[in-house]
Amino acid sequence: MRTREVGTTGHQVGAVGLGCMGMSWAYAQSSRDDAESAEVLRQAVDAGVTFLDTSDVYGAGHNELLLGEALAGRRDEIFLATKAGLVVTDMQTRAIARNGSPEHLRAAIDASLKRLGTDHIDLWYLHRIDDQVPLVESWGAMAEAVQAGKVRYLGLSEVTVAQCTAAATVHPVTAVQSELSLWTRDALGQPSGAAGSEPVVTTMSIGGAPESGDVVGWCAANGAAFVPFSPLGRGFLTGAIDATTELESTDLRAGNPRFTPEARAANARIVDAVRSVADRHGATPAQVAIAWTLAQGPHVIPIPGTRRLRHLTDNIGAADLDLTEADLAELDNAPKPVGTRY
Repeated sequence: MRTREVGTTGHQVGAVGLGCMGMSWAYAQSSRDDAESAEVLRQAVDAGVTFLDTSDVYGAGHNELLLGEALAGRRDEIFLATKAGLVVTDMQTRAIARNGSPEHLRAAIDASLKRLGTDHIDLWYLHRIDDQVPLVESWGAMAEAVQAGKVRYLGLSEVTVAQCTAAATVHPVTAVQSELSLWTRDALGQPSGAAGSEPVVTTMSIGGAPESGDVVGWCAANGAAFVPFSPLGRGFLTGAIDATTELESTDLRAGNPRFTPEARAANARIVDAVRSVADRHGATPAQVAIAWTLAQGPHVIPIPGTRRLRHLTDNIGAADLDLTEADLAELDNAPKPVGTRY
């Protein structure tokens, strides 16, 4: 697989990474299969997918345990990213809250290291900024972990340009992770969703920064990687979900404004635009959607998530798909989505 550098660290990783959240959290729980997820992880690394992304909040630690066990003995083959700053307040409803206190973060890194079975994390993100704790305090506590050798680099998730700049005065920002896809372009300074709509924060997803500014551009200018999560629009951009698809109550998409049957019917126009480009290249819609994120800059490293081997192979293929200027113009002009992202 083609590779990309993580910021200015000198670390080369596969151009397409792997988001591991869905193996433990957020999507239909009836189809969760830890054995298959572990095999996906191992085969991903075999195929050159070396940037693996998890968090201590995914399954209240389950996801980190899964990675630690599945990749035991292969630590030196991967660039491992995890996060802290969100906590599960009710496992049954999967309600979560922010906690960016220095005390929590100091305890969180030790717990993550233990679950992952490693003595260091390559990239440690502040999962969300806690409105009750000054960013410089949270970031300063995380910088302590770098100084202690527990972490190599620090990142931010779902932040604004102003917050990136503020953090960088305390400690370098190596990466920023935010949602970016053909139907969610906020991180490019292009707010998505219906005109006049307001973001909705649910217990399933702690929302980020709806008016972030051009975070992708900030990363390019400041030597940081930009890491898009949900580059496939939570699966919608693959074309596998339509207005008739039944979503389990345990699936976060069941309560998402873009996944109501009416919104899905309207948003099918976006998938049509993706499929048109895919057909010209003999590619899949998933590959085109991921390739579009890759085309936003050489510092962009998307992390599509999957727990299925067939989807892993499909996603990896995006690394070798070169979209033309005409393709990109066509995709840039795809219809805007109906419904906010949360």
